[in-house]
Amino acid sequence: MLKDVQVEKRTLGNTNIEITPIGLGMMEFSGGGGLMGFAFPVIDQEEKNASVKAGLEGGVNWFDTAELYGSGVSEKSLSTALKAAGIKDNEIVIATKWWPMFRTARNIPKTIHDRLRFLDGYSIGLYQVHQPFSFSSPEAEMDAMAELVKAGLIRSVGVSNFSADQMRRAHRQLEKHGLPLASNQVEYSLLNRSIERNGILETAKELGITIIAYTPLASGLLSGKYHKNPELLDKKSFFWRLRLKSGLEKSRTLVASLEEIGTRYNATAAQVALNWIINSQGEIVVTIPGVTRVSQAVESAGAMMFKLTADEISKLDEISRNIQ
Repeated sequence: MLKDVQVEKRTLGNTNIEITPIGLGMMEFSGGGGLMGFAFPVIDQEEKNASVKAGLEGGVNWFDTAELYGSGVSEKSLSTALKAAGIKDNEIVIATKWWPMFRTARNIPKTIHDRLRFLDGYSIGLYQVHQPFSFSSPEAEMDAMAELVKAGLIRSVGVSNFSADQMRRAHRQLEKHGLPLASNQVEYSLLNRSIERNGILETAKELGITIIAYTPLASGLLSGKYHKNPELLDKKSFFWRLRLKSGLEKSRTLVASLEEIGTRYNATAAQVALNWIINSQGEIVVTIPGVTRVSQAVESAGAMMFKLTADEISKLDEISRNIQ
């Protein structure tokens, strides 16, 4: 029996779908299969079950996965974990994504049944175009997505990594079908605030499109773990070592502030960073920290249990801007 933790939900874009400010990202569940399988270690299904259950017990009501994440491995792992937790379809929201590379919009209806097969009885609350590149236009993609909504195969339509202009094009095309563009999933954190400068956040606010922030902890930098134990970087691949080392020193002051604020809430630096994400722009931004183990799911869910003050948000905002 899952604990009944009440978390105030938000509306996903201009839909009738309600989600918690923090969901869990399932990319790390893709180890062992498909295009992304090589990039992640294989996690035992029992650990996946426990991680999903921990998120649910912490109040999380939605999960983000994708076709790319192991060609069904992540989706199947998620559905298996939800079944193990005794969760019914109407109790949660699942977001997944169509992979567009080397495809046309005609592939969208051809592959939707694969997504549903791997989700094994759980419906698709949000179906997203994973990247803004395919052999078709955003308009053709949105036409195909709209047909899936009309057929009852998905509930809402989103995009990922779309520019402000591409968002507008997708929004306009869906409007012709009487549907909203629910979301745009993009990278956003205290160490990457480009959407505040390139028009994406402004356009989302104007059109009522939810921003789903991925990599909200800047690949773990904002947790402070690499500042405390730099030797952890040696376990990373060459690419990730370069990326993380380049941000280590410039983020030191910011992480110290996250930790200092965290002491007021009995929260970790990571939890404060996540709380900033979901509260600094009102309710339009939600986030999907990834999870590989139970402790991460517990920590991420716990970031919804408090709310930073305006002064705390402003302080982090200023420090963050000075290191962009």
